[in-house]
Amino acid sequence: MVVTTLVILAVFLILAFFRASITSWLFALMVIVPVMAIQTQISGTTLQVVYLALFLFVVFFGIPPLRRAVITAPILKIFRKVLPQISATEQEAIDAGTVWWDGELFSGHPDWNKLRAFPKCGLSKEEQSFVDNEVEQLCAMLDDWDITHTRADLSPKVWEFIRSKGFFGMIIPKQYGGLEFSAQAHSAVVTKVASRSGTAAVTVMVPNSLGPAELLLHYGTPEQKDKYLHRLAQGKEVPCFALTGPFAGSDAGAIPDFGVVGYGEFNGQQNVLGVRITWEKRYITLAPIATLLGLAFKLYDPEHLLGGEANRGITLALIPTDTPGVRIGRRHFPLNSAFLNGPTQGDAVFIPMEYLIGGTTRIGQGWRMLMECLAAGRSISLPASSVGGMKLAARTCGAYGRVRKQFKVPVGKFEGVEEPMARIGGHTYMVDSARRFTALAIDLHEKPSVISAIIKYHATERGRIVINDAMDVHGGKGICLGPDNYLGRFYQQMPIGITVEGANILTRTLMIFGQGAIRSHPYVLKEIAATMDQNNKRALLQFDAALFEHISFSLSNAARSFVYGWTGGRGIPVPEGAETSRYYQQLTRFSAAFALSSDIAMAVLGGTLKRREKISARLGDVLSLMYLCSATLKRFEDDGRPADDLPLLHWSMQDALYKIQEAFDGVIQNFPNKIVRGLLSVLIFPAGQRLSLPSDHLGHQVSTLLMTPGAARDRLSDGMYLPKDEQDAVGALEAALTSTLACEPLQAVLEEARKAKKLKALDEVARIAEARDAGIITADQALQLERDYALRRKVIMVDDFDPQQLQANQA
Repeated sequence: MVVTTLVILAVFLILAFFRASITSWLFALMVIVPVMAIQTQISGTTLQVVYLALFLFVVFFGIPPLRRAVITAPILKIFRKVLPQISATEQEAIDAGTVWWDGELFSGHPDWNKLRAFPKCGLSKEEQSFVDNEVEQLCAMLDDWDITHTRADLSPKVWEFIRSKGFFGMIIPKQYGGLEFSAQAHSAVVTKVASRSGTAAVTVMVPNSLGPAELLLHYGTPEQKDKYLHRLAQGKEVPCFALTGPFAGSDAGAIPDFGVVGYGEFNGQQNVLGVRITWEKRYITLAPIATLLGLAFKLYDPEHLLGGEANRGITLALIPTDTPGVRIGRRHFPLNSAFLNGPTQGDAVFIPMEYLIGGTTRIGQGWRMLMECLAAGRSISLPASSVGGMKLAARTCGAYGRVRKQFKVPVGKFEGVEEPMARIGGHTYMVDSARRFTALAIDLHEKPSVISAIIKYHATERGRIVINDAMDVHGGKGICLGPDNYLGRFYQQMPIGITVEGANILTRTLMIFGQGAIRSHPYVLKEIAATMDQNNKRALLQFDAALFEHISFSLSNAARSFVYGWTGGRGIPVPEGAETSRYYQQLTRFSAAFALSSDIAMAVLGGTLKRREKISARLGDVLSLMYLCSATLKRFEDDGRPADDLPLLHWSMQDALYKIQEAFDGVIQNFPNKIVRGLLSVLIFPAGQRLSLPSDHLGHQVSTLLMTPGAARDRLSDGMYLPKDEQDAVGALEAALTSTLACEPLQAVLEEARKAKKLKALDEVARIAEARDAGIITADQALQLERDYALRRKVIMVDDFDPQQLQANQA
């Protein structure tokens, strides 16, 4: 009997593991139930009851029309009752965008060959030329201290260069005079500029992300495109887009700004059909100098002049800022950043109907239009700006950690400093990988709404970690602001990216999993669509197919989670590669566990899952980290699997996988149902939690890589601006690193001579001259050491000022 039971359990496990169809399950039951009944030697009467129950079960589940009438229809009825209410704006957010690699991660068994088959990330010759020339020239013109401390703005020369060279028209097609760059190029430009100046990066990125150009390209009328896109591409118009107001931030449904359809006077003409709009917006980048104002508001037509309902929903308009009643000009002052950001207001401003983006056919579609276009800002601009700062931090920390010495040892070689250095290298490698991978999705014509939230959140959060660690490595050098402080403004400005385009707390707790669980799950959206279908016959067919496929999917993930939990993923077929195969296996294991835990959370918690933000956030962390890991593996393959990059790959992957384990543990330990806690623990961690953080030795390897000039360090910081001028703070640091390494043998000669009491000078410069005069070193070597001393001194020294120079903005 024990053997039979084990065999039966094995059969069930195999059926579940391989996602057997309902027919296969019924066939198995038709064999297993009689065998079990006979072996238990039950009475004839009981046996007849068992056979009857089996017969009815097989009939009801095995005959589709009967199953739908008896089984599926009541479940559909219950499902319609318990399905949480979804607001109009939530529904539009769910419907917006497309499912890409996030769908594979929800599948429980990602196709890694598909990942590797995606095109290699890269730029065209034209795009690379722009990055190497125009962007290089722009970066050379930027003096961030002058921008942020003296002017509180870009210089007129920089403004003219940005406008004349097409920086505002990167996304605009060539037929309208734009550059028509790929998302990869757009991202590369912002990354490079951000490594030099956050203010300049924001100025460049905003017109190319969520703004009038993006909206006009997708939804504008032909007349609107012809009128504005040429002028936007040439920098003759400065655009902004106003969405957020004092009483409506993340809650778009609460927008108080309104427009009322009516007749009015416009440009001297009477009885023009248009809209009177009243608004108050804030946090609007470029608003103080904008010539074109994009505006989101709720449109009302109380007199039914357009026909239809009075409440027409969120609508978008494009308004020249010289329109009577438009108020702009005042500025916010976001954390010592000098990019132009400020409020705008209008009171009953009359505009004609042709100012509505897309014309009257797009009335009420504003929120969906925004959700679909928001992918650019979240997927490209903010990650790129974060990565620019992270690359700068990684490059400079490596050089500073090698050049700066304490106790005659480079500070980067202290084990305490190696920890933050390893984080800097690992996070930069992973986030840069995700930046490239996500831009690839945009270039493949995807609109990855869930992925855009993932990359925005993790790029900015890990950017904050990296900048904080870089400040710790630099110590006093980092906290004294001035022209030679290349980190201070990035440190001050990092919370801006964390706050905009959806505050990170809400992005993590509400958006990533809350939207992904519906949008990216292979069956949930189908089931929801069926419940909302008014055609009951069609709804029943759709719901029946989705429901039983969903059940098979859940059973399979339960079986796979349990098996893979015992094996640690070993035995899963994955792409070849000794360095990466275990990572693919572990991610496959966690994908199955994630799909399982998502289904259980949605089934058990139902509508209350929206309020269980901590559970939702941890499940979102799992999805996010699996995405970052996927991007990192893709990057390693695209780069040709360089052996020198293995410390970065191993550190970032091991750190992320450990955090996935932690996130699962957080879900399990805090799940409100005790039985579910035990079930999830057994299915996901049957052999316990066996992953650990990256080792100290691996962290040492990453830290050493940052401090060692070579191909791996160059690849990590590729795409940032590297000034060659030794009077520039970063340029001097790069020169100092090269000089320090070259001069160490000479320094050793001087130290040996000092110990032998052949040199008596106490000052380093005097000691160099003494060594030269004594013939211990040559004159050329003395010059080399003197230059090395000057470079090290420039790197180590911090800025100081006459008190009058620090008076708060003399203007």
